Amino acid sequence: MRFITGCAALAIFFSASLHANPLIEQLIGATRDFLEQQVQEHVASSGLQARHEIQLSRLDQRLRLPLCNDDALSASLESPATPVGRVTVRVSCSAPSPWRLFVPAQVSLFQPVVVSTRPLSRGSVVGAEDVHLAERDTGLLGSNYLLDPAQAIGMQLKRNVSADTVLSYTQLENNRIVRRGDKVVISSGNSSVSVKMPGEALEDGTQGEQIRVRNTRSNRVIRARVTGPGQVEAGM
Repeated sequence: MRFITGCAALAIFFSASLHANPLIEQLIGATRDFLEQQVQEHVASSGLQARHEIQLSRLDQRLRLPLCNDDALSASLESPATPVGRVTVRVSCSAPSPWRLFVPAQVSLFQPVVVSTRPLSRGSVVGAEDVHLAERDTGLLGSNYLLDPAQAIGMQLKRNVSADTVLSYTQLENNRIVRRGDKVVISSGNSSVSVKMPGEALEDGTQGEQIRVRNTRSNRVIRARVTGPGQVEAGM
C-alpha cells in the first residue's frame, strides 16, 4: 500500500485560533488523545507522583490531504521509547486514501525533585538543611535527578553547585571520611586483647570501606576497615 508521508513543522506552538484546517483539527485531536493515554499509562505503571502538560507544535495550515475515517486513523509513538520530553507521534490513515504524518510535541512531566537550598562547595557533605523538594519538569532532566532528599543527605559533592540546583548521583559520591595520606589509628583485637598502632592511609575511604593502610611502625601494608574519621580496624 502506498502512503503519502509528511512531517509537521515544529518550533511555534499552536493556539486555538489557528485551527482552521479540518485535517489539522483531526491530527491535533488524534495526537493529543494518544499522548494523554500514553502519559497516564506511563505515570501509573511507574508509580510516579506527577502532573503533565502536552504541547503540540504548530502544524502547517496549508497541508491538504483527505480527512480520514475514524476507524482507519491510528497513532503510535515514533520516538523516544517513553512519552516524555520531545516526542514524535506517527499518525496514519489506512483508508480511503492512505497517508502518514509525523507530529512533534513536547510532553512535560512535573515531579518534586531534590534541589539545593543554597550554594554548596565541592567536597562538602550534604546535610538535611542543604536540600529540599521542588517541582521540576523531569522531561528536561533525563535521568539526572533524585526524588528523595535521603538519597543526597550524607553524600559528598564532587563539584560546586549553586542554589536551586537539581541534584543527581553524577554530582555526588560517598563521604570519604579518610583520605589518602591521612594519619590513622589502626585498631586490632578480640574480646580479650586490643591493640592500637599508628598508620597511614594509602587510599581514600568511606564509612565501612576496606582500604590499604601502612603500619608506620612495621612498614607493613594491610587492609583495614574504616570505622570513623582517622580510625580503621584490622583483623588479628
